[in-house]
Amino acid sequence: MNDLQISVLSIKDKLENGITYADAGMEIDAEANGYDSTDIISGFDYLQDVLDIQYIVDSNGEYLGARILVAFGGPNIWIDTLNQRIEGAWWQDKFDAYYDDDTMDIDEALRELWACR
Repeated sequence: MNDLQISVLSIKDKLENGITYADAGMEIDAEANGYDSTDIISGFDYLQDVLDIQYIVDSNGEYLGARILVAFGGPNIWIDTLNQRIEGAWWQDKFDAYYDDDTMDIDEALRELWACR
């Protein structure tokens, strides 16, 4: 398994199993808001560190999904919530993985952000 595959599969694992406040380095934020550092972060918390968001909407402007850039410059990794796919690219190498669960509710957070525009 190469570095690109490891990176993509690591993000898949985080999407499906969630990230705790402690794993995200957000223990202080968790405690200040009444959470335990072992609780899973929310989709809004996850989106704080993304590099870009591309919304996918229909012709009526209704939210369908989004692509979020979570790594850039080696490798580039996007999460596509419409197709539940993680897309990785590093030079000529490409590797995609599909995820089944969105434990942190990232797609719902993106839907709410789109509605607030």
